[in-house]
Amino acid sequence: MPGPDASVVWAPEARTAPGPGGGTTLEVLRALESGPRGLTEAEAEARLTHHGENVFAGRRPASWPRRFARSLRDPFTAVLLGLGLVSAAVAAWGTACVIAALVTVSGVLRATGEHRADRSAAALRDLVATTATVRRRATASAPPTARELPVDQLVPGDVVLLAPGDLVPADLRLLRATGLSVHEAALTGESAPAARNAQDPCLQGGSVVSGTGSGVVVATGRDTVLSGALPTPRHRSAPGPFHRSVNGIAWTLIRFMLLVAPLVVIAGALLRGRGLETLPFAVAVAVGLTPEMLPVIVTTALARGAALLARDREVIVRRLPALHDLGAVDTLCVDKTGTLTQDRPVVARALDADGHDDPDVLRWAAVNALWTVHLAELPVPDALDEAVLDAAEADAPGYEAEYEGVDALPCGPGRRLSTAVVRRPGDPRFALARTHTLVVKGAPEDVLDRCALAPAERERLVHRAADLAADGLRVLAVARAERPACEGPYTPADEHGLTFAGFVALSDAPAPTAAEALAELARRGVAVKVLTGDHPGTAARICRDLGLHPGAVLTADRLDALGDAELVRVARRTTVFARCSPEHKARVVEALRAGGRTTGFLGDGVNDLAALHAADVGICPRGGVDVAREAADVVLASKDLTALERAIVVGRRSTANIGSYLRITLSSNVGNVIAMLVAGLALPFLPMLPAQVLTQNLFFDAAQLALAFDDPGREAAARPAVLRPRALLRFVAGFGALNAAADLATFAVLALTAGEGPFHAGWFTENLLTQAAVMLLLRSGAGHAPGPLRFAVAGLGVAGLLLPVSPVGAALGMAPLSPLCYGLVGVVLALYGAALTVARRGWFGPR
Repeated sequence: MPGPDASVVWAPEARTAPGPGGGTTLEVLRALESGPRGLTEAEAEARLTHHGENVFAGRRPASWPRRFARSLRDPFTAVLLGLGLVSAAVAAWGTACVIAALVTVSGVLRATGEHRADRSAAALRDLVATTATVRRRATASAPPTARELPVDQLVPGDVVLLAPGDLVPADLRLLRATGLSVHEAALTGESAPAARNAQDPCLQGGSVVSGTGSGVVVATGRDTVLSGALPTPRHRSAPGPFHRSVNGIAWTLIRFMLLVAPLVVIAGALLRGRGLETLPFAVAVAVGLTPEMLPVIVTTALARGAALLARDREVIVRRLPALHDLGAVDTLCVDKTGTLTQDRPVVARALDADGHDDPDVLRWAAVNALWTVHLAELPVPDALDEAVLDAAEADAPGYEAEYEGVDALPCGPGRRLSTAVVRRPGDPRFALARTHTLVVKGAPEDVLDRCALAPAERERLVHRAADLAADGLRVLAVARAERPACEGPYTPADEHGLTFAGFVALSDAPAPTAAEALAELARRGVAVKVLTGDHPGTAARICRDLGLHPGAVLTADRLDALGDAELVRVARRTTVFARCSPEHKARVVEALRAGGRTTGFLGDGVNDLAALHAADVGICPRGGVDVAREAADVVLASKDLTALERAIVVGRRSTANIGSYLRITLSSNVGNVIAMLVAGLALPFLPMLPAQVLTQNLFFDAAQLALAFDDPGREAAARPAVLRPRALLRFVAGFGALNAAADLATFAVLALTAGEGPFHAGWFTENLLTQAAVMLLLRSGAGHAPGPLRFAVAGLGVAGLLLPVSPVGAALGMAPLSPLCYGLVGVVLALYGAALTVARRGWFGPR
């Protein structure tokens, strides 16, 4: 049965080519100048040149230079470029060169990481490349032969042969169909296969479940219904969590810098008469306030996380900021079919007429399924028959030896039941009497109509079947009858006066790892919402089986009656949305985002495209249709929520390292800027020369690169990770003030005991040592710091102690300190370390 959104996908009137929706089969073949024998090779080659390859138009991957240029658009990079231009204008060439190097390294890392992700995604596409069986002729008079061709080589007029497991490679008009059923979840969202008959359309994107058939190609490439149904790519309605966080932090710092730099120049001119000579120092202060390594740290942390996920081709992150957004996800929307279930049913119960469990009902159903498959010469059993046979093999072994098949009447167009005629082998009584047993299985209403039942009893059984269906189960009725052996073939007229045996109830088979993954996601603070085109009872049933409490199910008709504001409130507390069209899915995702939830959407079909675009993070499995993979930010090797849970953890750990960098660098920088402003107004000389500020920043920036390799600990993965500007600024204000107090205490000590040269050296040493302490004490991770971080901190300390007494220190205008100064600075550092430890424990709690 077509899904609720089938009309959205099926729009043959939009094409000029002869579509599968209009005209007889003969008229379509004539319009295509083809026939059942297929095209000649020469004609196919000419048509391929005219129509082009059978591929989606898609989007061309961005070139590496374009990716690099796009990486320069974020606010921090723009701030750095602006400061670089100001530095060049005032001839501060050292500062300008350092800024240029940082911007270039960040852009290269980001462009290379995204380019590598696109190559990995292309490799995944190659893994699912497929072929089609096509009937063609070498010449017009040659007999047709069937051969395998790449799907992209198909042209209108080709005759394609379909068998179980085949993907429908283009839009077809069926010429022949024998027991053909097609799974069209990628198009309609329906989990149940749809029966297809001769002259029916068969659309690209479906897959053959059972039966065989042949069809003529009526459209390929951009002319297919699938391609025409694709929504126009659009930007998300609002920026994602990463860009919201970065933009908030960036604009706060930009305002602060725009205030600080002129304040330094004005104060220097008014109080010390220095005028524009303080401009290089003001630029150096602004650079010191900027977390100039942020683009590099962000790109390194996210690229490292993406590389870890892609190492086994488990998860491909196609857009690096999406890894942060994945770590921030607190709501995950998934389809039911193929994500929570395995795309196949399993037997849940076998019940007699009174509703009691009865293994004989399953045994009779299995006899019907077994001999219908064998005697009707079906290519493969349908999904329900397979489920019955699997269950009987486990619960009723030996049933296949009890009877031998005589005849079978399979399901077909307009016929929703099947009959197997069997007899007991080697039974003298049955051999003499020539008695056969008819075993009938099918839709409850159709089977009950053929049973010898009183009206009240029939009504009672119909209600029982309806109750089972309302509980999310698919229901088959089973009946049987003894008949004298028939000399000729059996017909549907023999299906009367049956004795009702019972019901077989089936449910969707849960995905093996779904329950574990849902429980783990819940522990990590991620709420799962199920958006499906299936029946509400079926969706609620699988949720209960997996431990996900469905609550009240919201169906599409009720959803349509809700306004946007009301839907925001309802979507937050609803778990299952049933009978959803593509527009419904996108609207639910947008409502969740409007309610402040960071939302991921996992989908693989054309009907999921709108929701993939609407989500903060679009996720698609490798087996999804090409256009869904192109629209996704993250590609999974399979529809396995366990892999997605691991990707969320990696995203949170990467975000925790980025947050560590921001807390450390901003609190240290803000403290230094406050101290330099106060000292600049109080001292008769600049507290640090521009070259000294630049050198200090270089050492600190290089050391902080190790924060991208920190281990943030289990706590970082326990809850959604978002860079929250307000919380960050509160932290920076508190710890920045503490850092400023330590710097001012150092100023006081040095001003009383040292001249200008030793003053510069003392503050240089104190600054690098306090920054080393901050890196250890304010990192997110618990326990011992990893090797890269320990080496970076040790290097920072060594540079702070040795550089001022080296020839480089002398060249930068620094002079060695006296032992007394070193002792006093050491006391200040010890007090600062103790205060920092206490404050850190109060903010983060004990390690």
